Amino acid sequence: MPSATDVRRPPLPTAAASRRVRLLGAGLVTGSVVGLLASVVLTVEKARLAADPAYVPSCSVNPVLSCGSVMASDQASLLGFPNSVLGLVGFPVVLVAGLLLVARAGLPARAWPVLQLGLLGGVVFVHWLAFQTLYRIGALCPYCLAVWAVTVPMAWYVTVHRWRARSEAGHALARPAAVAVSLHGVLITAWFVGIAALIAQRFWSYWSSLLP
Repeated sequence: MPSATDVRRPPLPTAAASRRVRLLGAGLVTGSVVGLLASVVLTVEKARLAADPAYVPSCSVNPVLSCGSVMASDQASLLGFPNSVLGLVGFPVVLVAGLLLVARAGLPARAWPVLQLGLLGGVVFVHWLAFQTLYRIGALCPYCLAVWAVTVPMAWYVTVHRWRARSEAGHALARPAAVAVSLHGVLITAWFVGIAALIAQRFWSYWSSLLP
């Protein structure tokens, strides 16, 4: 008969669960490296543009893909400094978390909600920037798009992991969360398709002008 201590002890993770955690870690490592590199380039380009208003950033290639237009906007420095600085601070934290998961060191229980909330905050900021970029500034920054493309999936899969872990520990999930876990791949794909559709629709007059 198990003792009270055994009853309170959380179940050991299964091989499948351990594999999922390592895959999540690999995704966090990959996404944070991409986001960090994009943030570094954006910060450097922003500094060069500030020093020389005539400077043309490397990612300003046409009227739509124009980093210079985005960097020159007030939205690019929402808190009084370049938005990319937030990436320089945040992505290394996510990178460390991912490396710990890949190395099977795990994360302290208290670190999971902090990681999730930090990434979800990034998601809110990304969508605000997406709206501003599409409907106020009227130009796209390729490096910003790279940040969007990694921030949302990382936040999504950390959230899915936490929901799934709760379920496997015997806690009932609300139906929307349970459905989201079962359709996690479909939902994140729908997000990418939705963003692509908004970009295509917003700049369709330019895209169509390139057609023969």
